Amino acid sequence: MKQNLHPKQPPKTILVAIVLFSILSSGQVFAQQAKTDSTKMNPTAAPSVATAKTYPRAVGYLSFIVPVVVIDKNATTWNFNGTTRIGFPVGVNVLYSDHFGFSYEFTPSITATKTSSKVSNLLFDPGTMFRFEHGFTIISRLAFETAGRYGFTPVFNQVYARTKYVNYFIAGSLPCRFGNGAPGSIGFNVQFGFTFN
Repeated sequence: MKQNLHPKQPPKTILVAIVLFSILSSGQVFAQQAKTDSTKMNPTAAPSVATAKTYPRAVGYLSFIVPVVVIDKNATTWNFNGTTRIGFPVGVNVLYSDHFGFSYEFTPSITATKTSSKVSNLLFDPGTMFRFEHGFTIISRLAFETAGRYGFTPVFNQVYARTKYVNYFIAGSLPCRFGNGAPGSIGFNVQFGFTFN
């Protein structure tokens, strides 16, 4: 109704948020539907006793990441302040035990302004995973960007919902970057996604 009263287009950030919410919601629907379908076709697909996990094993994941702020000696740059940046990390975690693993991640980033949008960077950031109880993980990542920057990123990851087929997580990260003729910087990012079990 509001769109009919105001002919202005909604801000790009609201559209991006709606698209990302629908992607995550579709993963939840898929997990519930797959669980129902597999139980109908094969009643033994839902065992009453949990099976023990075997290691090593690999799990893939999909997510999106929102850079909130970047700070260097010259400036503090906030996202959504004239320019919108968002990344789409995809990767594989190789788990060696309940307490340790290794993660391989690629993150293409999109930068949008009022007049244009483009893929602005590709980040490769592998890292070691230190896994704790209750779904909490600390990941120490290296970082190599096609934009010319490099550095490291500590990540603090928490699983907040589990299903038979996917686990949903939220993460906060502190990217530290150097090189390419720019001053060293530190930032804060928020990441949402799910891993395939």
